[in-house]
Amino acid sequence: MDNERIDGLSMDVEAADRDKLRVVFPQCFTDGRLDIDKLLNLCGEYIDDDFEKYEFRWKGKTEALQLAGKRSAGTLRPCRADSVDWDTTKNIYIEGDNLEVLKLLQTSYFRKVKTIYIEMPTLELVQFYSFHFRLLRGMYFTSRGVQKAA
Repeated sequence: MDNERIDGLSMDVEAADRDKLRVVFPQCFTDGRLDIDKLLNLCGEYIDDDFEKYEFRWKGKTEALQLAGKRSAGTLRPCRADSVDWDTTKNIYIEGDNLEVLKLLQTSYFRKVKTIYIEMPTLELVQFYSFHFRLLRGMYFTSRGVQKAA
């Protein structure tokens, strides 16, 4: 392993992207802040007052994007006892919060990872949605005066 010093934080993706923009488009920064209007105009995208467009939105989207951009101070620790062929394998099994683990991997394994498989907790989700669907369906039919056939 290289003798490079690691500060223990995940990669600051926002700062890295800002630095890339600053190198390519220095004229789009005023007082150290990105002027998005200048950047769009430079790229031939002009702002109009037509706000009618398709978007993928949900409640909490802004908060989720901010959380994804924040740095993590967590640590990934190997569990040799639960691992299979620890000394010979090139695979690593990591268990934890998806977002936190991915942010932590950016620093140590940047451009070294070939595949990441994220398993969803499907059983719990299926049970949760199934229960709520049945509940809402029952409430809907009850409000319409429809009786379930015996």
